[in-house]
Amino acid sequence: MAGLKSLVYLGSKAALLVLLIALAAQTQKANAQNCASELTNLNVCAPFVVPGVTDSSPSADCCNALQSVDHDCICNTIRISARLPSQCNLPRLDCAN
Repeated sequence: MAGLKSLVYLGSKAALLVLLIALAAQTQKANAQNCASELTNLNVCAPFVVPGVTDSSPSADCCNALQSVDHDCICNTIRISARLPSQCNLPRLDCAN
C-alpha cells in the first residue's frame, strides 16, 4: 500500500514537472512571436538606417515603433545577429568604419 502511494506521488510530481516545462515552452514561444511582431513594426525606420540615406532623422512613426519594442527583444536580436556570421562560417563583422 505504501509503495502504491509512493508511486502515485512520484507520478504526480512527474506530471507537474512536464506541465511546468510545457508552460515555459509556450511562454517562450509567445514571447518570441511578440518580439517578431514588434521588430516588424520597425519597418517604418528602414528609410532612416539604410546606408546612403540623405535624411537620417527618424520620423515620429519610427520613434514610436522603437519605443514600443521591448528592451530584451532588441538586445537579444542584436546578440543573435552578431553571432550569425560565425555560425555561417563567415568572417566576424567589423563595424569600426
